[in-house]
Amino acid sequence: MAPSNTHMKIGVLALQGAFREHRLLLESLGVPVKEVRLPDELHECNGLILPGGETTTQRMLAQRDGLWDPIQNMARGGVPILGTCAGLILMARRIDSLEGISLDLMDFDVVRNAYGRQVYSFESSIRVPVLDHEPHRALFRAIFIRAPRIVRVGAAVTVVCTHNDEAVALQQGNLLALSFHPELTNDVRFHRYFLNLVYKNMQS
Repeated sequence: MAPSNTHMKIGVLALQGAFREHRLLLESLGVPVKEVRLPDELHECNGLILPGGETTTQRMLAQRDGLWDPIQNMARGGVPILGTCAGLILMARRIDSLEGISLDLMDFDVVRNAYGRQVYSFESSIRVPVLDHEPHRALFRAIFIRAPRIVRVGAAVTVVCTHNDEAVALQQGNLLALSFHPELTNDVRFHRYFLNLVYKNMQS
């Protein structure tokens, strides 16, 4: 990680869902965190995390509290954003084939709860080349909870990793979307990868 972790501040959307877990993981890396509940709090942040949770609730609360348009403007302005599970869903172009109900930050389509109810949640060790270029390094333990399925990926989007030949992590410029929950593990590599995007953006 770049040496200036403490000079950046990462916002975590704290309306609903697993925002606390992201905050604790980032703080373990020495990164200041702002729990974001109001639009003005976004101005303090060099990057933003959209956590897992319940997509419809997060959308309604973000729109009610005036966060929807500012988050879109952050992304369009090049500020790095990481979305996990529900966060990934909100970043998609279409949700369940419907337009106009997402932030529409990245060119991909998603189906919610595609793997079934929470009882069908699962874990899997996956290879993530961008996290470690050495071929025999540790796999990443991905935790899928009522996970969305990515059903279309646009030409501008890079598939970061797959599970059973299906995309489960995507990147489009400074935007990173994961269908699983890295914050529920002790493996900080995805968060470090995101922080490097933030650092590079701050230097540009």
